Amino acid sequence: MAPKAVIRFMDWVLQVDTSGSGPIYEAECTTCGESSGTADSKDEPEVWCLRHAGRSGHTGFRAVTTSFFRASCAESGGAR
Repeated sequence: MAPKAVIRFMDWVLQVDTSGSGPIYEAECTTCGESSGTADSKDEPEVWCLRHAGRSGHTGFRAVTTSFFRASCAESGGAR
């Protein structure tokens, strides 16, 4: 007789990962698609937007913030 499989269900938690870098910021022009490049602070992309608007006359921008998450088993999860 073949062995039977045992399946355990665990509760998982998703949290912001603070072990690495913080959020990464970037801005994109919604008119031409040009990008500020990434930065550790939102200040650099914001300044880029203002300079780009002054040079090009483009006024629409998309703010992109990338955060990192980590999934882990909940302490009190266990098998059900």
